[in-house]
Amino acid sequence: MSINTVDKIDDWIKVKHLLVSVSDKEGLESFIPELVGMNPGIRIFSTGGTFSKLKEIFGNKASCLTQVSDYTGQPETQGGLVKTLDFRIYLGLLTETYNDSHRADLERTKSVPIDMVVVNLYPFKATISKQGVTPEEARGNIDIGGPCMIRASAKNFLRVASVVDPEDYDKIITELKENDNKISLKSRFGLAKKAFAHTAAYDGTIADYLAGRTFEEVRGCYRT
Repeated sequence: MSINTVDKIDDWIKVKHLLVSVSDKEGLESFIPELVGMNPGIRIFSTGGTFSKLKEIFGNKASCLTQVSDYTGQPETQGGLVKTLDFRIYLGLLTETYNDSHRADLERTKSVPIDMVVVNLYPFKATISKQGVTPEEARGNIDIGGPCMIRASAKNFLRVASVVDPEDYDKIITELKENDNKISLKSRFGLAKKAFAHTAAYDGTIADYLAGRTFEEVRGCYRT
């Protein structure tokens, strides 16, 4: 088995392509317009409720906004079950700047490298905190696409900023404003550490919840 090893990167990366899919929409109304204001040519990909929220924010000036399903050519499945699990999305997240094969793949598929991911996850902890919640209700609130995007972007901190916490929005905007809309390797690495901690805590909450359920509780949710 061979893996990619990297020996050349760019310390500073300009944010040209942004992927946004959040459960917690706090701060989007200031963060995203600030990004667009710094770079009117930015392209933003988004999904479901986040796409609707961004359209509301931008109004008639939403030309920078593309629904992920329009980009991938695949409509979202019923209930948003599959939205972002697509080759073009993960090619954009995982490609490396100086890898000729990766660049050829981007060109072949007419894909773009994604420079920043703004993602937070379905509120699983809030769901299981509700009185009387069933294992089926909890299962339905396990996020799949979100953790995959976070992990892919955090793995590729060499080129991609993985943003999982609205508390980081102001700090990111400040750095971009001071550096020609570019974010540093130091910041990308710091965001990656936070991103992996975020998904680890999320998975831990799910594991603990399932460990505390009996088979009888689960079986009682379904008919056969």
